[in-house]
Formats: sequence, C-alpha cells, structure tokens
Amino acid sequence: MIDKNQTCGIGQDSMPYMTCLIHIFEDWFGVEQLEDYLSFANYLLKNVLREAYSHNLWDGARKTVATLWDGHAAVWHGYEVHGMEKIPEEGPALIIFYHGAIPIDFYYFMAKIFIHKGRTCRVVADHFVFKIPGFSLLLDVFCALHGPREKCVEILRSGHLLAISPGGVREALISDETYNIIWGNRKGFAQVAIDAKVPIIPMFTQNIREGFRSLGGTRLFRWLYEKFRYPFAPMYGGFPVKLRTYLGDPIPYDPEITAEELAEKTKNAVQALIDKHQRIPGNIMSALLERFHKNQKIK
Repeated sequence: MIDKNQTCGIGQDSMPYMTCLIHIFEDWFGVEQLEDYLSFANYLLKNVLREAYSHNLWDGARKTVATLWDGHAAVWHGYEVHGMEKIPEEGPALIIFYHGAIPIDFYYFMAKIFIHKGRTCRVVADHFVFKIPGFSLLLDVFCALHGPREKCVEILRSGHLLAISPGGVREALISDETYNIIWGNRKGFAQVAIDAKVPIIPMFTQNIREGFRSLGGTRLFRWLYEKFRYPFAPMYGGFPVKLRTYLGDPIPYDPEITAEELAEKTKNAVQALIDKHQRIPGNIMSALLERFHKNQKIK
C-alpha cells in the first residue's frame, strides 16, 4: 500500500520508481489501491479462469471476456457502478437503459454483474448486430437475443436478468450531448415486465455520449436509417472519459398498471437519473477532467 505522505521526488521520503508510477496511475484510472486491483486480476487469471474452463467451456469464455472488459473499464474509463445492490442476487428483473452511440457501458456493466454477482444478464440486441463479422460469437457468449416479446417473457419467468434499451439504434444514432430520450411510443418492454410480473430497474451511464459521438442526427443519416434500418452514420470517439453507471430504485410489478403507464413511469425514472447525474449539454473535456476528481456532476 502506498504511503500518501511520501513523494515522487528524490530524497529520504521518496518512493521507489514503480510505486510512484502506480500512485500516478491510481489518480488517472480512478481506481483506489491499484496494486490490490492488479493482484486480484492476476489471481483471477491464474486460478478462477482455469477452474471455470475445467468445468464448462462457455463459463470459462464468459469469465475470460468479463475479466478483459472489466480491466479495460477500470484502466480506460475509471468505470464505476453505483447501486449494484439493487440488482437481485437471484430471481428475475428487467433492466432498462439509455443507449449511447456505442453501448460500451453496458458491456462493462455485464462484466461487473458476472464477476461480482456470478449472474449473466441477457440483453436484447438489434438484428444488424448479429451480422457484424466476428461479433456473433461474443453475443452468444453473453446470451444476447433478437427478441421477440414472448422469448423475453420466457427468459424472465425462468428467473434470469434481462436488459432492454427501448431507444435502441435510433437513440444511439439520433440522440446527442443533450441526452434526449428517444423511445417514441414504444411500450413493448413494459408489456414484457407486466406479463412476466417482474420489477424494472432503470439505468443510466454518466458521460456515455462523451466517450463516443454519433453524426446520425443530421438529416441525411436520419433519412438513411429510416429508409434502410441500418446505422450508416459515422461515429468518432474512444475518449478515456470518466464513466459512472447509476441504477435507480426498482419499479415493482403492479397488476393494476397498464403498459402505457409503466412505459411512461420508466421513462421518467431514466430521465431523473440523467437530470441528477449528467451535465447538459455533455462536454468531452469536462468528462476527461472528471478522471482527476471525485465530483459526480459538474454544473
């Protein structure tokens, strides 16, 4: 453990070079006690993954991918999850999340759930994603599915976690640094929750639009998407901004509520997370600077 009273300079109280370097990386990564994190990762790679592969190939593959994603999340984004205790240790729940230009936050989130709770969170993905070369196998590892609604209900009734982004590809392309929710009149996810009799957990990741930006909001690319239902819009980013995922209070199953009412209630819950935790409009430089301090939201 690093003594914070020591310095990186030359002298009696100076640190060894590698210790000083780790101290600098801790501030950048936003990871407390990086040495402990690296030791845990080494233990995971040498022991847990070996044991997982010895029992089940798919389980080993999931733990391998989850470990790699979790490491990337910590190093590149100082990734945090707030409200993990709201995810049940067992039993079903429907997670509804805001869709960034690239939903890298959800990959990180799935990895966290798998590592810390030992649970796989299924996710509904757009059809075109399964056509991306080399991506189909990764989707199989994490049990992604196309739908339809009956399949989603079946998964939840079987006791699994399931995640849906009602905005989907349209929200990914058209929404921007103002973080406007683009769900239209979609309420199928609400009907799934009602039919399966499960709670809904709202989710939002701070600065997800600053990590990657989409040019899909322009007239041409919007027309191309509506015409061909394929995301032609260019994207840019990969910036190492601070990412924090927030989970809201679960919305319990209510047999008296309609799908329209539940959809609106869920949308309001996601919007509340955005209002509380996200600077509007988002700013890439500010999101980068958040790697160096603990403030949750810059006004």
